[in-house]
Amino acid sequence: MSEIWSILKSGHWPSLAGAWLHLTVSFMVWLLVGAMSIPLMVALQLSDTEIAWLVSLPLLGGAVLRMAAGWSADWLGARPTAVVILVMECLVLCWGWLGVTGYGEALAFSACLGVAGASFAVSLPIASRAYPLSAQGFVLGIAASGNIGTVLILFFAPRWAAALDWHQVCGIMAGVVAATLLAFVLVVPGTTSAPGAGAVAWWYHAAQLIRRRSAYWLSFLYAVTFGGFVGLCSVLPLLLHDVYRADAMEAGAVAALCGLLGSVIRPVGGYVADRQGGLRTLYYVLPVIAGSVVAVLSPSQAMAVGMMVVATTAMGFGNGVVFQLVAEWFPKDIGLASGVVGASGAIGGFLLPLLIGTMKGFSGSYESGLWLFAGFTVCAWGTVIAVLRANRSSSVELSS
Repeated sequence: MSEIWSILKSGHWPSLAGAWLHLTVSFMVWLLVGAMSIPLMVALQLSDTEIAWLVSLPLLGGAVLRMAAGWSADWLGARPTAVVILVMECLVLCWGWLGVTGYGEALAFSACLGVAGASFAVSLPIASRAYPLSAQGFVLGIAASGNIGTVLILFFAPRWAAALDWHQVCGIMAGVVAATLLAFVLVVPGTTSAPGAGAVAWWYHAAQLIRRRSAYWLSFLYAVTFGGFVGLCSVLPLLLHDVYRADAMEAGAVAALCGLLGSVIRPVGGYVADRQGGLRTLYYVLPVIAGSVVAVLSPSQAMAVGMMVVATTAMGFGNGVVFQLVAEWFPKDIGLASGVVGASGAIGGFLLPLLIGTMKGFSGSYESGLWLFAGFTVCAWGTVIAVLRANRSSSVELSS
């Protein structure tokens, strides 16, 4: 415990707290449609494919905007970019509260909620630049554990929607975002994340990043761990409702539990990776993800919930590990790298519920989509094994 306190005191902890708050509330906004998927499906009379698109679009929007936010964080500064994101979230939620009617407008509203997913590319640079390199895995894990917002929205949104109209839930969230904006401006100093040297320097660093194969590989790993986490949490309420006949509040509670464990364990993943090495840690985490995902559809609901918990917890642990590698390999371009790698994770999150929902519409079962995701996870594990063997061979050659 004393070591943890010394790590927290080694940097500017209010900036870390502000980054965590920004990401937590933004995650609530980002997964709002997924949390209200059952009430929305009933209210708008949607098919499996239509609700899958509605749930997936915020994740796709977040993927695109994370790259833009990463650029802005490195070039213009993470703090002003973070403020703009919160303002945009509030405006979109006000639109959902006062103006959205019909499926077409709901699709546009859902896509616009993707702005909340861009928080990742500014929250992590704010936290990273406030602490020394030796603390990056743990600090980034704490900041990124703001995905605990998943828990809050999955738990509260179905209850709010049961007592109120889904439009009014958007109004409640607009108030939460407005309060967060005020708190963020007060606790995060403007000097924490200074703008970069300019457009020429930023484009130079971007070109250098694109040339590095490790960036693509980390993107793939994060698409599996984070994409799997956010995508599975988004689709769990529908899966529990369709397969095990759970009502909206019960399904939301289970999904919230999965999100909670996957969120709070993320700093642990970064902490372990700081000390044991990120690649070595991923070697043990990825097969756990693959095995638990294929067991999600179990004969009993109790066993299914257990496998959901194991899968999302392992994914959350893996998220912390991957971003320890991002901070270690791209220390000077953490904003840009966070945007690119984070965007890949969001794309993975977009594809998973869309894939599962579409295949369920064709086959009537969630099983094929889950097996396909498990296959991608095994492929990711294979790449980690290959890199570890290559590193071991290089070490042997250098020592001989």
